[in-house]
Amino acid sequence: MLDFFTIFSKSGLVLWYYAFQDVKGNFTDPVNAFIKSVILQERGGSAAFVHGTVQMKYMQDNEFELIFVVGYQKILTLSYVDKLIDDVHRSFRDRYRQQLLDGTLAMLTADFDFKSTFAHLLKNAEHVTVLPKQMKGFSESKKSQKTIESLKIKKTEPTSKKNDRRNSEIEKPKAAEVIDPPKEEVNPDEIARRIEEFKRKKTPKATKTEKKQKKGKTGKQMRIWDQGGSAKDAAVLDYSNPNDTSSTNGHNGRANGGITEEERGWIQGSQHIQELVVENDSEAETAASPDVAPSNRKKSTGIFNLFSNLVGSKALSKDDLANVLKAMSEHLIGKNVAAEIAEKMCDSVSAKLEGKVLGTFETIASTVKQSLQESLVQILTPKRRVDILRDVLEAQRVSRPYVIAFCGVNGVGKSTNLAKISFWLMKNGFRVLIAACDTFRAGAVEQLRTHEARLNSLYPDGDQPKCRLYEKGYGKDAAHIAMQAINAAKEQGYDIVMIDTAGRMQDNEPLMRSLSKLVTVNSPDLVLFVGEALVGNEAVDQLQKFNQALADHSNMVNPHCIDGIVLTKFDTIDDKVGAAISMTYTTGQPIVFVGTGQSYPDLRSLNPKAVVNALLK
Repeated sequence: MLDFFTIFSKSGLVLWYYAFQDVKGNFTDPVNAFIKSVILQERGGSAAFVHGTVQMKYMQDNEFELIFVVGYQKILTLSYVDKLIDDVHRSFRDRYRQQLLDGTLAMLTADFDFKSTFAHLLKNAEHVTVLPKQMKGFSESKKSQKTIESLKIKKTEPTSKKNDRRNSEIEKPKAAEVIDPPKEEVNPDEIARRIEEFKRKKTPKATKTEKKQKKGKTGKQMRIWDQGGSAKDAAVLDYSNPNDTSSTNGHNGRANGGITEEERGWIQGSQHIQELVVENDSEAETAASPDVAPSNRKKSTGIFNLFSNLVGSKALSKDDLANVLKAMSEHLIGKNVAAEIAEKMCDSVSAKLEGKVLGTFETIASTVKQSLQESLVQILTPKRRVDILRDVLEAQRVSRPYVIAFCGVNGVGKSTNLAKISFWLMKNGFRVLIAACDTFRAGAVEQLRTHEARLNSLYPDGDQPKCRLYEKGYGKDAAHIAMQAINAAKEQGYDIVMIDTAGRMQDNEPLMRSLSKLVTVNSPDLVLFVGEALVGNEAVDQLQKFNQALADHSNMVNPHCIDGIVLTKFDTIDDKVGAAISMTYTTGQPIVFVGTGQSYPDLRSLNPKAVVNALLK
């Protein structure tokens, strides 16, 4: 039995709905969840959506911008739902075509009395029995028609074919002997002269510098190593003199207080994180510029050239888009988008464009590109805004520290990016306490201690430092260390606690239980997953398993999962920015920070349009 059936426009106008069994007040939440998760997030590839105990199937009409949604309990198996939604779609379009063509104003004033028609279509659909596909019997198959004679190999046919081939090969030279002219005799000396001339042309000519080097050829010289030295260099390399302020620990160019001119520029820089800038496509700019002559314009080599043979003024079908969407999927995979995500995105674009009628002067290339751009920008746009500075100020009002936990696999840059975010927070006037909860990796505590010393040298604050490291050594319980660090931050007046956790693979169950315990016990305000921009399909697997582990190994009813993503090593991938799409599409969580280098200011906020432009190059 169905729960509800509703028809509404993509602009949000409900044209008609029908609720069964007194569920009028219960179907608004599933429909709102469907609009938020599928329509607004551009995930319309599949024709089904589940919210709680309600299973929904839907159909999009791109010509009139309508959406047909039917809902029922997911424990039921209703074979007639697909037929019903097709019949309702066809009947509603044909009956109210004129009102739909007249626009939104006509829809507001029109009376869509569709109840009796819907009851008739539902009755017809319920009486249609869909029989399961039965297997063919042996007598109906082609194999039963074969006989033993048809399976025998006849050896006479190949030999005759071979004889015919030999006869044709023998006859051909006879005809050629008559046609070919007699060959002229060549002198052996002439052959040798031509060979020498050919070798001389192939050898590269020596440059002027090579000729000079040959003239001034000397013996082998000793190599001078960069980090080497002799007794003469001992005075220069001696940094043990406490009165020597010209250099600090071997780093020349530091001014008073151990700060270089470059670091002084970091301190004086803006307190806001800059947006990520990705180089735009020069070909697109050249094509869009009206001043460039047609002969000087580059020939476009993008994936959308596959649309050039198609024309407008017709409704798009699956056959029109099949080859193009396949090429588009391959292009996205080449840009480091996970294969499964690329396929889902192509299905979403196909569902969005199928049946859409283009105008006479509207090309399919521009329509598909615009649709894909809108889908990608919508995916990268966060569903909720993560404003750390605002949240820290709210935590200060209730006299408690704001807690951020970092997690991820080994070697992705958790400690480095923790120090970058700490530098940004200290620049905005907050005091940071770093909890060293990586008690497995050798050197993890020493790495954080180095960052602590450097950050305090950049922002000295009298007797009590603005950045402090809380550590208890190695081999201890990470959850207990984090709890002690939060209590210490409350007592000493620190604004933010940054929890650095150990790197772990997503399949290591004991370490994933330890991470879930840390998050459950300490309840951080923000859990950030740190991932590399270099990975493709692996990014989806890592993020899904980390998120699932936090949910499975927690004893809470509403477990705290990943709240945001830090995407590192973004400066090493050029325009292969697909990992950003894969990670955001997997969890729906925003990319909060993007790491673009090793220095403290190399932290950016994600610019969805710049990433999409690089993805569609």
